[in-house]
Amino acid sequence: MEKIMDVAYGVSVKAGLTLLEKNLLPDILIRRFTRLLLAGRLHSGYKPTAEQQLTDLLRFINSIKEMPIAINTEKPKTQHYELPTAFFELVLGRNMKYSSCYFPKSSSSLEDAEEAMLAVYCERAKVEDGQTVLDVGCGWGSLSLYIARIYSKCKLTGLCNSKTQKAFIDEQSRKLGLQNIDIIVADISTFEHEATYDRIFSIEMFEHMKNYGELLKKVGKWMKEDSLLFVHYFCHKTFAYHFEDVNDDDWITRYFFSGGTMPSADLLLYFQENVSIVDHWLVNGKHYAQTSEEWLKRMDKEIVAVKEIMEMTYGKEEAVKWMVYWRTFFIVVAELFGYNNGDEWMVSHFLFKKK
Repeated sequence: MEKIMDVAYGVSVKAGLTLLEKNLLPDILIRRFTRLLLAGRLHSGYKPTAEQQLTDLLRFINSIKEMPIAINTEKPKTQHYELPTAFFELVLGRNMKYSSCYFPKSSSSLEDAEEAMLAVYCERAKVEDGQTVLDVGCGWGSLSLYIARIYSKCKLTGLCNSKTQKAFIDEQSRKLGLQNIDIIVADISTFEHEATYDRIFSIEMFEHMKNYGELLKKVGKWMKEDSLLFVHYFCHKTFAYHFEDVNDDDWITRYFFSGGTMPSADLLLYFQENVSIVDHWLVNGKHYAQTSEEWLKRMDKEIVAVKEIMEMTYGKEEAVKWMVYWRTFFIVVAELFGYNNGDEWMVSHFLFKKK
């Protein structure tokens, strides 16, 4: 009977994905199906006893210690950045922050929420004017540009893996008249660097990594004796898992997060060979859920322009499918972080000092 149920489930998933690609699934069904998958993830992730839960986490930790710093580094880059920057300018906020924002009030605009989270980073990392700052995995430069504007005497170095992102940041720097930003295009897993910094930030990059011990060893070499490392990653509050493309319903992995990791809220506390924890915070998942809902609203508002970008990127025959995929991605992110009132999947902030 169990095998029959599995077959029936597989058939229904394939049928659902076919309807999704043709834009025949209403949002309400996409959201319901997403919540069912999330419930299944929780069922498999939570163990019967606290002892078994810890054993499972330690098994995961030992496994990633045997892995390289990152895997499939090229595929995730094309999954997210194959689209022109113009698409992200339409759906993200003015600061181009492609990560969780912070909504002090539910009525806050996306731009205000971007700025609020950027301010939280600087406050928690104890940023002071005149410091040297490294932004590892800087994306479109939301944090680097923010610090460069607010702390004009700071010298910023951003590390990204996309030439189009560097071009965008360089252009924004010119428009704003900023002379204190230098952007380097490189793969963090192989990048070697001699400089050291007063503050190092990593915002939603660790989720694309595997061997956190080796990664923190590398980052630790870029820290001065009195410098601080601030890490923001999304996570599950209790358990960790890999994003794997094994079943038909592993949709997010296949199209958006190949080689990714969902860390647990405390996972980095097990990797303190080269850094030591100074402070640790959690941010309720509802902030990320609202962030993604805002991205979805903006995409829908600019759907005509979005369609043109999709056609230019994927061709007219594939444009509808990819429009649906991106809308669904934003819906899934919103449902993931909004699940259980934001108290299952959330954001974890860490502040480390050099050991």
